[in-house]
Amino acid sequence: MIRRVLIANRGEIALRIIRACHEEGLEAVAVFSAADRLSPHVLAADYAVPIGPAPASESYLRIDRLLDAAARTQADAIHPGYGFLAERAVFAEAVERAGLAFVGPPSSAIRAMGDKTEARRRMEAAGVPIIPGLMVPVTDPAAARESARNLGYPVLVKASAGGGGKGMRVVAEPGELERALHAAASEAMKAFGDPAVYLEQYVERPRHVEIQVLADAERTIHLGERECSIQRRHQKLVEEAPSVAVDAKRRVQMGLAAVAAAEAVGYRSAGTCEFLLDAQGNFYFLEMNTRIQVEHPLTEVVYGIDLVREQLRIAGGALMRTLPLAMSPRGWAVECRITSEDPSNSFLPATGTVQYLGIPGGPGIRWDGGIEPGNAITLHYDSLLGKLIAWGTDRAQAIARMRRALDELVILGVPTNQSFHLRLLADEAFLRGEIDSQFLDRRPDLLEARMEPGEAEAMAVAAALAEDEARQSRRPAVSAEREAAIQSLWHQAARREGLR
Repeated sequence: MIRRVLIANRGEIALRIIRACHEEGLEAVAVFSAADRLSPHVLAADYAVPIGPAPASESYLRIDRLLDAAARTQADAIHPGYGFLAERAVFAEAVERAGLAFVGPPSSAIRAMGDKTEARRRMEAAGVPIIPGLMVPVTDPAAARESARNLGYPVLVKASAGGGGKGMRVVAEPGELERALHAAASEAMKAFGDPAVYLEQYVERPRHVEIQVLADAERTIHLGERECSIQRRHQKLVEEAPSVAVDAKRRVQMGLAAVAAAEAVGYRSAGTCEFLLDAQGNFYFLEMNTRIQVEHPLTEVVYGIDLVREQLRIAGGALMRTLPLAMSPRGWAVECRITSEDPSNSFLPATGTVQYLGIPGGPGIRWDGGIEPGNAITLHYDSLLGKLIAWGTDRAQAIARMRRALDELVILGVPTNQSFHLRLLADEAFLRGEIDSQFLDRRPDLLEARMEPGEAEAMAVAAALAEDEARQSRRPAVSAEREAAIQSLWHQAARREGLR
């Protein structure tokens, strides 16, 4: 049985997992680098263990220090979250060897899906549609030219061991191929420690649609789709569930394909199968994310399930709570990733200290954040500050609620991409659902930094509020008698004003 879980991560996902642990009646152990000593996830945990300096390579990526922290706190399990070591088979294997439960899939499933060419071979054998392309890495430029000619240009060069857009190049004509191979391999080596790349046919203007799966020792189910087509440089910015391009019939087809993909590698826990959906409605397996996704809250609010709690149950040897094999979405949800990126500086990651944080509320609004005032935002980690989720009975209401919530959200001290989200959610093409994974490539105007109407005034008011709070905190303490007298004077003034 699992009693205590170490979370091998930081920020909003660590805090999210800690809350799920507490709801399951489990104790949570946080780990932290020197930069995260006072972060919210550290303060929320039952135990907290320092694991090294700020650079991730010396802290969150150190398997030995994570296992030592688990041993020192007598943890029974480790949850990797997403990013860092979450999809490293070597980490899952180390956790398994230490006699701990890994809150995720078996290391064998991570390894099978982590190698993109191996995954393609397995998916083809399982009858899951795949994009035409090679089943083995490219090793010879001459063979690559022959393969590209057979596939037909444009082709896509992709890292075998990667994801997230790293080690990927689009090649429009033969003269660009060799340079793209070299660049992709070099980038793949830096990002994943493996320079292997392969070729596949390039799908023009596809939608990026993913299917959530959940598997225990007895069965595998799917929990519908999420639309993730709004991307910049292959990085997701806005997601929604369900998708305007997926009807009930297509949902069943894609769901069955995702279940077959998961079962082909003996999957357990929560995972996501990513697909490309073309204009004709054909879908192709892209990859499987063998972890909890950043955008998992969309599925939670639309399907009424806590995916992280289910992960914890399954890791402890229990079965998932009673869920039908096929579920229907309830309403609509939109998620905006709020990042510390500066729109006025080509969306480059920005640094600073959070001076003020105003979190929106109201019907259908959820904030999954990992920051609070006083936290330093550095370049050591991902720029994600939090995720804003809006639910509505339909897409129009979800978008309207999201726009209202974005207007209410105030983060001072570090630039954010908040204004971009407001521009996108007011765009007519987006509102009609006419999007694909290259939408922002054709609409650079949505990425241009400009002050929205009323934004300057709102920022001035927020700055004044932040300064007032800081000034109040610097004032000497007031006695209870003096405080009562001050309140009394305010009440008297208010009464006099009312009588007038």
